[in-house]
Formats: sequence, C-alpha cells, structure tokens
Amino acid sequence: MASTPDPQDATAAYRARILGFLGDRDPLEVLGSTGDVLAGLVRDHAGKRLQTRPIAGKWTPCEVIGHLCDCEWVYGYRTRLILCEENPPMQVMDQDQWVVGQHHNARDPRELVETFRALRPHNLRLWGSLTPQELARAGRHSERGPESLGQLLPMLAGHDLLHLDQLKRLLMAIV
Repeated sequence: MASTPDPQDATAAYRARILGFLGDRDPLEVLGSTGDVLAGLVRDHAGKRLQTRPIAGKWTPCEVIGHLCDCEWVYGYRTRLILCEENPPMQVMDQDQWVVGQHHNARDPRELVETFRALRPHNLRLWGSLTPQELARAGRHSERGPESLGQLLPMLAGHDLLHLDQLKRLLMAIV
C-alpha cells in the first residue's frame, strides 16, 4: 500500500530544489540580472521560435517568460502583503491556468520581457530596502505554510534561475 506524501516533506524538497539553483549567489544580484538575460534570449531568438512547443504538455519559451511576469506581479503583492499586514494568508496560484488564461504564447515575447523589466525594478528597490526586522516578517502560504520575507527572497532568485535554465533547455530542444 502506497503511503500519502507528507506535505512538509514536499515543501522541504521544493525549497531545496529552488535554493539549489541559487547556491551561494547573492539573491539581489540574481534578481537584478534576470531582465537582461531575458532580453538577450528574446533578442537572439525569433518570436516564432519562442512560441514553439518543443515538448508536448510543457510550456513554450514564451509561456515561461509570461510565467516570470506573473510571478513578478504575485511576489510583488505577497511581499507588500507580508510587509504591511500581520501574518497574512497567501493564496496559491495555479500557474498553468494563469499561462493559458492570459494567452502568453500568443503574445509578443518582447512585450512580455518589457513588462517584466518594468516591474522588476520596483520590486527590487523594495527588496533592497528591507531591514532584518522586515525580512523576519512572515505570511502563511496556503500550501507551504509560514514563509518569511527572508525565505522568499532567495526562493524568488532561485525561481528565476530555475526558469532561465528551463528556457535554455527548451530552446535547445527546438530544432
């Protein structure tokens, strides 16, 4: 008989995987470079190539970029929510529904990168201004449980690196 996976084990594994991409790199430096990396990928690859689905059931490169835009909105909101409210609840987002519902693959990848590059500096300025006391503030993620701003910052940077790696692998798979 198969056992039910422990949600805490799944959360710990998810966090370890994301943080593994970051390693000992500075989260703020990673977050500050992502927009340039995305712009370079879009500059070097034609829009149609970025909208090609190389693996059935997986996102296209354009959808990955759209997902990073979505996360910039969501994590910017969550950061402000935690900073300004006491132990606020944070609802999970169904990332696949967001990608499909917003038709990210039908959008111009340059437009998506422009959106990302417009949002990221606002969030980066906030992240860079947080005090140790503010980084200790936490909210309650609906799936992962308590998360402090100090936990979210490296997670967000690792998340960027995970998806930049995914973009490179997807582009290599497109022939």
